Amino acid sequence: MNDDVRELLGKAAQDAGQPVVSTEAVYAKAARVRWRRRTAVSAAAVCAVAAGAFVVPQLSSSPAAPRTSSVGSLAEEPGGTPRDVLLIELLPTDVERLDEVSFAEIIKHVSPPPADPSRTGPLDGQYSVRRGGGVGYLTVDVRDAEAVRKKLGGAPVEDLCHPANGEPAPDDCVREELSGGRVLTIWSDDMDYGEGTPQWGPELVARLTLADGSVLAVRDSTGFESDDAPGPLLKTPPLTRAELRELMLRPELLPKK
Repeated sequence: MNDDVRELLGKAAQDAGQPVVSTEAVYAKAARVRWRRRTAVSAAAVCAVAAGAFVVPQLSSSPAAPRTSSVGSLAEEPGGTPRDVLLIELLPTDVERLDEVSFAEIIKHVSPPPADPSRTGPLDGQYSVRRGGGVGYLTVDVRDAEAVRKKLGGAPVEDLCHPANGEPAPDDCVREELSGGRVLTIWSDDMDYGEGTPQWGPELVARLTLADGSVLAVRDSTGFESDDAPGPLLKTPPLTRAELRELMLRPELLPKK
């Protein structure tokens, strides 16, 4: 992978997201979101979800649950809805639980640094995704055109599937030219970069370059392994390639014009 791209997309693992925003109210609202999305499946599914809603508070007290932040530190959109509740509405129904987290807290055990003003997306952040006993991660990161130009030294955005600097092409890389001057690129990364802590599992990486030069980047990770990891790796990334593509094209991830 191109070093500039790797650093741009991997920055989420070094920078901090917002503090964990799990509260009883968030879990209850997330349960209602999942309930609404499953009502079209069958009456039986409705009953199952409704029954599960009564045990949502128990989730927050389990050892694997992220710590609960204070009400004053909740990261919310102007409408008062936490980002993890907004994001789960855009994801497949087999996501059992999604929480906004901070890699600085769960990996480095330090307080998150101040928010980066160059990150402009309404759902920008780092999220844990629980499924089948494992824990993976999604990171969402929108950078404005000026930040991208500074990162790339003013160079034009390259074809990520065919690096011009002699580096090997990313695995399973697909580049699409979309309407409105957008370019979407998705590839696989086995994250095998030698020794280090934590050891990240395989992931899918997506980058959407907009006509104005801004970039939406998403990591779709199976998780990481360390002595204090919150759970084992997922067998596959939280989203399939098709689901990741669909997410990348959702306008909810981009700043409102």
